[in-house]
Amino acid sequence: MTNDIREILLTEKELAAKVAELGAQITRDYSGKGYSGERPIIASVLKGSYVFMADLTRCIKIPCDIDFMVVSSYGKSAKTSGEVQIIKDIGQKIDGRDLIIVEDILDSGVTLSYLMRVLKARGANSIRLCTLLSKPDRRKVDVPIDYLGFEIPDEFVVGYGLDYAERYRNLPYIGILKPEVYGG
Repeated sequence: MTNDIREILLTEKELAAKVAELGAQITRDYSGKGYSGERPIIASVLKGSYVFMADLTRCIKIPCDIDFMVVSSYGKSAKTSGEVQIIKDIGQKIDGRDLIIVEDILDSGVTLSYLMRVLKARGANSIRLCTLLSKPDRRKVDVPIDYLGFEIPDEFVVGYGLDYAERYRNLPYIGILKPEVYGG
């Protein structure tokens, strides 16, 4: 697996420090006034964000509910199809609740823009986005980021939950995949 990585973009140490910083920021923000008063729902968009979500929620020091969604616009391809499918929905009622969507990477913005519109239409009190990575050069749809880990260049990255064709998720760092691996 490691032979397929061109370079390590973000180390384990860099990831851990940023996740702790994001968890502290969310803790501060949701400890204050202006929210529904209920525990916020933190919803991970699987599969790519599962490692980030686990680490992040351990760094959040307020009560919160955890949920998961599976949303796809990629399938097994390296490029988005542009068609968004909700494969597994949030299992909790979100009407009147504060929701934090946790995503691994904000790329084109198409999937997250669609997802946030759908969830807002269900009556969420607020929706905030926490994304570990953002590729601003790839953006097709503007999506506001409330909690950002890192802006990265337009490279195909894997590791720390991110994959290519279901591989590389278990790498403890984020690396740039060699183009010959994915046909880039």
